[in-house]
Amino acid sequence: MTALASVLATFVVTATLLAGFLIWTAVRIDEEALERQRGRVAHVIDAQLEALPREQQSVAIWDDTLIAIRGGDQDWLSVNVGAWDFSYFGHDETYIILGVDTIAHAWAGGASQPGTEYVRRTRALAPMLADLRDRTRVGYADEPPHLADYVLLDGRPAIASIMPVVSDSGRLHDDPGTEPLLVSISWLDLDLELKLMDQYLLEVGRFTTTAAHPEMPILPVTNRSGRIVAFYEWFPYQPGGQLLSAAAPGLVAAVAVFGLVLLVLMQSLWLSSRELEGQQREVERQATEDPLTGLPNRPSFEARFERLLEADHLDRPVALMMLDLDRFKQVNDTLGHHAGDTLIAAVGQRLRTVSGGASILARLGGDEFAILLRNCADEAALLALAQRIIDAIAQPFHIEGVDAFVGVSIGIVIAGARDRDRRELTRKADIALYEAKAAGRNRACFYEASMDEALQGRHTIEAELREALTGSDQLWVAYQPLLGRDRATLGAEALIRWTHPRLGYVSPANFVPVAETSGLIEPLGQFVLRSACELGASWPGRFIAVNISPVQLRNPSFADYLLGLLEQTGMRPHDLEIEITEGILLDDETTAAMAIRRLRDAGVRIALDDFGTGYSSLNYLKRYPVDRIKVDRSFISQLQHAGASAAIVEAMVRLAHALGIMVTAEGVETAEQHRLLLGMGCDTFQGFLFSPPLAASEIATVFAAVPEAPARVA
Repeated sequence: MTALASVLATFVVTATLLAGFLIWTAVRIDEEALERQRGRVAHVIDAQLEALPREQQSVAIWDDTLIAIRGGDQDWLSVNVGAWDFSYFGHDETYIILGVDTIAHAWAGGASQPGTEYVRRTRALAPMLADLRDRTRVGYADEPPHLADYVLLDGRPAIASIMPVVSDSGRLHDDPGTEPLLVSISWLDLDLELKLMDQYLLEVGRFTTTAAHPEMPILPVTNRSGRIVAFYEWFPYQPGGQLLSAAAPGLVAAVAVFGLVLLVLMQSLWLSSRELEGQQREVERQATEDPLTGLPNRPSFEARFERLLEADHLDRPVALMMLDLDRFKQVNDTLGHHAGDTLIAAVGQRLRTVSGGASILARLGGDEFAILLRNCADEAALLALAQRIIDAIAQPFHIEGVDAFVGVSIGIVIAGARDRDRRELTRKADIALYEAKAAGRNRACFYEASMDEALQGRHTIEAELREALTGSDQLWVAYQPLLGRDRATLGAEALIRWTHPRLGYVSPANFVPVAETSGLIEPLGQFVLRSACELGASWPGRFIAVNISPVQLRNPSFADYLLGLLEQTGMRPHDLEIEITEGILLDDETTAAMAIRRLRDAGVRIALDDFGTGYSSLNYLKRYPVDRIKVDRSFISQLQHAGASAAIVEAMVRLAHALGIMVTAEGVETAEQHRLLLGMGCDTFQGFLFSPPLAASEIATVFAAVPEAPARVA
């Protein structure tokens, strides 16, 4: 009996200890699980506060939004701001504020609404508006400042974010502190709760302004002044309690197989811990990964870049590549944002394949990517990698049944042992990227110290050109005669000239590219067109040729403007010849192609400038209504020295004539060149052999010496 009692006592003690151990273990598991849940909940909620401004950037940093606000284009804003922010990002309310506190546009649930709802928000949002105005008033260098905070609106908790609406190209400006403001509000309500549970695998919970359930854990949500705006309470996941409940019947029924129960218990504990760790890793992954491409996002890339530069062993070089897609906006505008997202994902996959595993590849946002390469200072190897990337991106992307074509420009900087400032390296790579785009896009460019000086020079040229376009007499148009085979003057090409009071003569090669990238090319082109049309109206029968920028042709209103200008000045349409580049034909943009066809139908002649230097193709000459090709001066200058150039020019002339297209040789400087070109059958000639560019009064004298042309058509 004593032995039985001893065994029983031992059994009871063992069972009690085992039960106590299990209960203690379950409590500890629940406590640790709760701490993990609390940290995950806090991280996810804070992520919403950071996400709202990033989502606003898609419409706030955009020329089109600023233009629509200035023009009061309610329909465009409703589709691309109100409806877009609601349907794509789930913003519940969106407002555009002008001045101090003037509501210009308001949307709720993606639909337009009166501004009266915003008046009820004014008191809660006024401090944020005032703070942001103070910040923008002092100016900013890169991205505009923004404010996002938790607020109580009519007793309801919400996230409010305010961001100025600015130009993404830098062509449009507002005085600092007067920019339109985009206000987005996202309620902390059921929709957000479901989103958090779905995207971040949070336990079932809700936002509330009062802690109503004492048994549920809560997390206070505080604004930037430390005030509690709301609480998030949730039904905690209690793996320990669930495990104990599941194991209790087995313990009662199978104490004899205590070891087996213990083994099952330990296995269950391990699985539960592994599941919690997996959930934590998923949350961390979502916070550092770009959702479209699966690549590291900007914050993750910058953090890794900093660690790489700070590593003790890194006295070896690091190369940074900044990549920006060419013509991506055209795809986005033509096929829609969804197709643009699909394209970005496909680009990310191609970059991952080409760059290889030795590099750090990231998507920084929009159509911008970056690549870090360790221990790499070989410029030849970097150029080879850049060319592989350019070739890969140049291949067509099959999106929604359509072949989409984009290119990529690349800026490269190499960091040495003493160059360890991430921001400075990024700035230099951005400057090199700008140079790649300015040089014609779809190419790579290394940073050089001289680029800083060149960049400053471009800024100076832009400022001075902007001043010159305000109505001073600095800009004027010269005209270089165009002669026929009998040396009779048939017309002239209009050429922009700039005589600056301090800088003197400024070459078009220096200021026209600046105008192209700064948004000044359209007013500059309009100045040349008006001068040319006014001259052409006075000399009917003499055609005037004018170079047209691709930027002008991509403007949907360009054809209307030019036809209206012809009618206003009285110049006959068939006396005007617009010169376009082969790049327009390569892009095959609907807007530009429609403008070209409409102008030619109206009688305006089309000339293809610099023929033979770009993507010349017989298909382009067959597909587009071209009246004339202009053989580039680089071929003309080599006629006397290289047989290949003569053969190429002769082939161009025969091809053009076979298609019924006239041929102009530009840059003719010697009598021998003229003789050879006459023998090849060129129709029109231009160059210093005949005349330099002349002022308007001088070209009028030249025209007057030619037999009288047909009467002017009003």
